[in-house]
Amino acid sequence: MSSLVSTPPFATAKLHSFLLSRRQPASARRASIRCAVAGGGNGLFTQTKPEVRRVVPPPQGDDPSRRPVPRVKVVYVVLEAQYQSSVTSAVRELNADPRRAAEFEVVGYLVEELRDEETYRTFCADLADANVFIGSLIFVEELALKVKAAVEKERERMDAVLVFPSMPEVMRLNKLGSFSMSQLGQSKSPFFQLFKRNKNSSSSFADSMLKLVRTLPKVLKYLPSDKAQDARLYILSLQFWLGGSPDNLQNFLKMIAVSYVPALKGNADIKYDDPVLFLDAGIWHPLAPTMYDDVKEYLNWYGTRRDANEKLKDPNAPVIGLVLQRSHIVTGDDGHYVAVIMELEAKGAKVIPIFAGGLDFSGPTQRYLVDPVTGKPFVNAVVSLTGFALVGGPARQDHPKAIAALQKLDVPYIVALPLVFQTTEEWLNSTLGLHPIQVALQVALPELDGGMEPIVFAGRKSHALHKRVEQLCTRAIRWAELKRKTKEEKKLAITVFSFPPDKGNVGTAAYLNVFNSIYSVLQDLKKDGYNVEGLPDTAEALIEEVIHDKEAQFNSPNLNVAYRMNVREYQTLTPYASMLEENWGKAPGHLNSDGENLLVYGKQYGNVFIGVQPTFGYEGDPMRLLFSKSASPHHGFAAYYTFVEKIFQADAVLHFGTHGSLEFMPGKQVGMSDACYPDSLIGNIPNIYYYAANNPSEATVAKRRSYANTISYLTPPAENAGLYKGLKQLSELISSYQSLKDTGRGPQIVSSIISTAKQCNLDKDVPLPEEGVELPPNERDLIVGKVYAKIMEIESRLLPCGLHVIGEPPSAIEAVATLVNIASLDRPEDNIYSLPNILAQTVGRNIEDVYRGSDKGILADVELLRQITEASRGSITAFVEKTTNSKGQVVDVTNKLSTMLGFGLSEPWVQHLSKTKFIRADRDKLRTLFTFLGECLKLIVADNELGSLKLALEGSYVEPGPGGDPIRNPKVLPTGKNIHALDPQSIPTTAAMKSAKIVVDRLLERQKADNGGKYPETIALVLWGTDNIKTYGESLAQVLWMIGVRPVADTFGRVNRVEPVSLEELGRPRIDVVVNCSGVFRDLFINQMNLLDRAVKMVAELDEPEEMNYVRKHAQEQARELGVSNASWTDEKQLQDMYLSRKSFAFDCDAPGAGMREERKTFELALATADATFQNLDSSEISLTDVSHYFDSDPTKLVQGLRKDGRAPSSYIADTTTANAQVRTLSETVRLDARTKLLNPKWYEGMMKSGYEGVREIEKRLTNTVGWSATSGQVDNWVYEEANATFIEDEAMRKRLMDTNPNSFRKLVQTFLEASGRGYWETSEENLEKLRELYSEVEDKIEGIDR
Repeated sequence: MSSLVSTPPFATAKLHSFLLSRRQPASARRASIRCAVAGGGNGLFTQTKPEVRRVVPPPQGDDPSRRPVPRVKVVYVVLEAQYQSSVTSAVRELNADPRRAAEFEVVGYLVEELRDEETYRTFCADLADANVFIGSLIFVEELALKVKAAVEKERERMDAVLVFPSMPEVMRLNKLGSFSMSQLGQSKSPFFQLFKRNKNSSSSFADSMLKLVRTLPKVLKYLPSDKAQDARLYILSLQFWLGGSPDNLQNFLKMIAVSYVPALKGNADIKYDDPVLFLDAGIWHPLAPTMYDDVKEYLNWYGTRRDANEKLKDPNAPVIGLVLQRSHIVTGDDGHYVAVIMELEAKGAKVIPIFAGGLDFSGPTQRYLVDPVTGKPFVNAVVSLTGFALVGGPARQDHPKAIAALQKLDVPYIVALPLVFQTTEEWLNSTLGLHPIQVALQVALPELDGGMEPIVFAGRKSHALHKRVEQLCTRAIRWAELKRKTKEEKKLAITVFSFPPDKGNVGTAAYLNVFNSIYSVLQDLKKDGYNVEGLPDTAEALIEEVIHDKEAQFNSPNLNVAYRMNVREYQTLTPYASMLEENWGKAPGHLNSDGENLLVYGKQYGNVFIGVQPTFGYEGDPMRLLFSKSASPHHGFAAYYTFVEKIFQADAVLHFGTHGSLEFMPGKQVGMSDACYPDSLIGNIPNIYYYAANNPSEATVAKRRSYANTISYLTPPAENAGLYKGLKQLSELISSYQSLKDTGRGPQIVSSIISTAKQCNLDKDVPLPEEGVELPPNERDLIVGKVYAKIMEIESRLLPCGLHVIGEPPSAIEAVATLVNIASLDRPEDNIYSLPNILAQTVGRNIEDVYRGSDKGILADVELLRQITEASRGSITAFVEKTTNSKGQVVDVTNKLSTMLGFGLSEPWVQHLSKTKFIRADRDKLRTLFTFLGECLKLIVADNELGSLKLALEGSYVEPGPGGDPIRNPKVLPTGKNIHALDPQSIPTTAAMKSAKIVVDRLLERQKADNGGKYPETIALVLWGTDNIKTYGESLAQVLWMIGVRPVADTFGRVNRVEPVSLEELGRPRIDVVVNCSGVFRDLFINQMNLLDRAVKMVAELDEPEEMNYVRKHAQEQARELGVSNASWTDEKQLQDMYLSRKSFAFDCDAPGAGMREERKTFELALATADATFQNLDSSEISLTDVSHYFDSDPTKLVQGLRKDGRAPSSYIADTTTANAQVRTLSETVRLDARTKLLNPKWYEGMMKSGYEGVREIEKRLTNTVGWSATSGQVDNWVYEEANATFIEDEAMRKRLMDTNPNSFRKLVQTFLEASGRGYWETSEENLEKLRELYSEVEDKIEGIDR
């Protein structure tokens, strides 16, 4: 089973219970927590020690000049190390002064070091005899609380406590004489009003403080005189600190010593100067004589430089704007900035390096990078070297403000980063790459601004990493070139994928008709002035030319060969070629080669090359690459990208559709080094990537690992599944029953309903009586109600029909089903009631009660729900029709809406409802809802996908936007945005927690009912990256609610802590969990992995009865079984071994692939207690048989083999795709999926319209259905029988499939034979014989074509 293997892109975390005994000695308990988080350099915190920042005065010895003077001890905590050299040199100089009146001992800590218990103890010991504490930029909540706890103990005793911009909890520690901030955020004084959270502007603390520095005189007049002096010294301290130079810091220390340290107070020998103030914001260049506040003055100086090379004097040289942190410049910690500036200039680019002292860079970018006269930018690209979000840094971000500023600049925006929490060596040795906290602060947050390319360019203490600096600068210049080159001369390499590596799979992408889309893009680019010479007349002809014939296999010469690369050329142009030999032998190898040359497949049209990305390994076992740590791409793969960059010389590459394999190649997870294959392969080419809007998690992998500007495309418009064949007949029988049930014909109709339901195989989902049994009227109603509820569920299920074509937005009518579903959700934060809710209230009902009644099969409720559904569809259709023109296109929704609103009956939705029983629906609520739906409609039909591609190709800024499910979050629309995930510290949200509670409570009720009234003790489930982004952490919240804890947000709304929910409130036992995490979840949500780890340990330590806390119960059982008794946990080493072999996470943050074997026993023990397995479905376009991930991760059969009683666990699927969340068994869900997709004419005919790609989609559904048979045995025989009748026995259908894509049809036939061969499908010999004949017929057809 895949979940027992850890792989770089797909790992397993087993989150399970772990116990700390109440009887342990305190030291052992502390140690146990410590090794959980910090064990053995696992990358969760840095291995550096504060000793490198400790300065102690030299001993007095015999030196007569060193008279004894009072000593002042200062302890400081900062986020980054830039103050280290400045503070150290200031203190050494003070201590070396023969006239000194005091000597200073100083020690500094980086906030991240305080995770380590030993370092934290040293920190507390240092505080115990410190005179002064200084803190700055402490924004990580759990560490802020540790700092607060330690400093609070000593605060009264210390002479001064100074905290500069940090979280409010830490700011409140400030104490300078009578000046304190303990009332921060509460007091009425204007001083504190500056810190008040302003809803409209999220101007951060740092900026409030800078404002404070500037408005000091106004503020002081409100303060009593003694306080005024202390407040003034606080402001001066802030000015000294922000000034940062050794001189400023010397004067700062002298000022604090003489003002507040009792032994030195008022000492006339200690004199200090006022702070040397540097510009708050400006332009800085290491060779310039001064900092500039005026861009014209800077450009004048730049133009007259004598040292400039010839390239720099060229008026057409590219210009790069750099964004720098002021603190690095004033403290002299600027080596990494200098390296980037020098490298860019050496490569012929001019630079405008701007800086700001606060955390808001939006103003300075406008002031210094945009020409005030023309409003055009001076620069062709911007690179931020701060690593922070443009507005708000590590504190509270304001992304809309940042986006507005970047839209005005309208150039590519790159955010590179220096290492903050690791040494260079730790980063290089780590398979994870960047430290998780840094990923959250400095990769995820800048992405929300539209930042790209998180390249690590420097180590700590500002030493530049020269190869990385070179990569960063070359790529920045290549993006800038896109702004400067003409369309006519630009070269574009479009890359299509072929996965799985099989014939008939060239041009695969999720939900996308690839060749029609490429054709549409190329026609548009041609119109726009790009050179696309020789483009054929139709998309079909394009397929023919690129792949020669549709049956081309990836290693057959039938693919069009665009270039033959000989081995010498390949080795010369591919610097890392020799590294691939370990896995693949000498070039050219067997893949993409003819034995002498490496072959590049594709076709060139003018300046556009359409190439086929080589598959990533073995035809039989493509996953081998992903599962092997030492793996590498093969020579053919490397040759493809070498051709694109160095021979074709593309200005940009466009990866077409979700998704290829470049970004999944071996290397670090985030923060590539030069040895990581995605970095080597993409080289210096700007990478633009069309990505499905509903898959933000894998899009994020492409952004971070292959530096992609990911542009979202829409998934196909959804439609209701509808009813067909016997299901349609059932629906008609039910409506006759409702009108005739009280006549003598009632019983007769019911028996027809029962027999038709059995023919439709509904007896597996609805308990039906034997035919011919006499039933009383109330039972008849209940049976009809249950059958009715089932077919309504099938009818209203949403499914994407067909495949999307880029540049063809859905028509208004195609958007109706999506709008109906958007309208079915309450959105309390916007004061919007759902349409079903408004309609139910009209007839005096609550919609939740109607849903419950319908689920139980109460006939009146099923009927009412159908009427509500129909009225919703009808009123929304009426509204949409009013906004369209005669061609069915949406025109000017806003104007149409304003003419409709407020005219009572002329509102189309009111007109429609007046013909129904919902005529009295609340007009105001409807108006609010339809205004919102009007906005959504505009977004659904907007066409930005082509426009955004053209912006990217022109070197413009592409507006960022979230990926996810447009029904839950319409902000995903319009597509054509640069997709990002979300701030990983923002989940789970309150709304996600609320939905999670409902689903978990229903799941447990269902399991209890199916299990003789007993709660399950353990549930095994999967956490997926994409699902948690789409639902803002719903499945994560489900895990927390199962074990009975709730998340706690900090001042900034970030979730880094949990607290237990009492058993009284929970009203049930705490359920144990075994969590299998996808690799993408692990990479995007390391913070949440830690959160889960903490939650489980917290619950395992609660002193509660075992029958109410299964987490604790299993921890104790496991400890006994693994031979570790609680009492024997005496030494730390044994504890660490215990953690490693049964870690409550079997994931080691820094070596995701290490040590998995030794935990296998543990994982098996955990799984053996599972009574239920559980997965989530959260959006309509992906269901159980659409992708293989779901059955790959289903452990049903595995658990059955591990359980002592050999009983298969119950398997449940939660479906939150509609407002009426359901928990179904796995077999119910597989049946629903088969009925609504594979066997549904509406679905397969929709697919057949997409031709070649559509046949492949049909084959994929059948293959995935067989996958479910293999892992769970939960697929009924009739599903295969009906599929065989639909696709094989129907001659016309069979012929269409064979003619449209013979290879996918052959795979379909093969899959049927496999299902029978493996015993999943019992069928007649006649059917099997027919399939064997067909197989050889299609083989001959393919061979015949080949000949």
